[in-house]
Amino acid sequence: MILLYIVIGIVVLFFGMQFFMVFKMRLKKGKTAPELSGKAGKLLQKGEQALFYFYSPGCRACKDMTPMMHQMSKYNKGIFPIDISKDMNTAKKFGVMGTPSTVLVKAGTIKEFLVGPQTDAKIASLLRG
Repeated sequence: MILLYIVIGIVVLFFGMQFFMVFKMRLKKGKTAPELSGKAGKLLQKGEQALFYFYSPGCRACKDMTPMMHQMSKYNKGIFPIDISKDMNTAKKFGVMGTPSTVLVKAGTIKEFLVGPQTDAKIASLLRG
C-alpha cells in the first residue's frame, strides 16, 4: 500500500512540475523582450518581429520540429533556432525552462510563449498574425 502512495506521489509531482513550468513560461507574455546581441538583437532593436525556437539535441519532442524550424529560418530572417546546449545564455534571458519552446516577439514585447512541439501551420499562423 505504501508503494502505491509513493507512485501516486511521484506522478502528482511530475505533472505538478510540468504545469508549473508551462504556467510560469506563459506569464512571460506581454513582458519586454530581453536585450540580445547579434542579428537577433539588431532585429529586436528595430522593433521588428522575431521568432525564437529553443531546442536541445536530446529532446525527443524537438526531433520532429527542429528540421522544420531550420528550413523555415532559411527563408525568413526573423526566425532563430537556438540550441540551448550551445547558447544557454539566450535561453536564460527569455526564461526558458524546457524544450521545445517557441517565443514570438513583436515590437520589443513577447507576444507568445509556447511550450511543447508546434505544427508548421501553427508557426506560420504566428508569423502572419
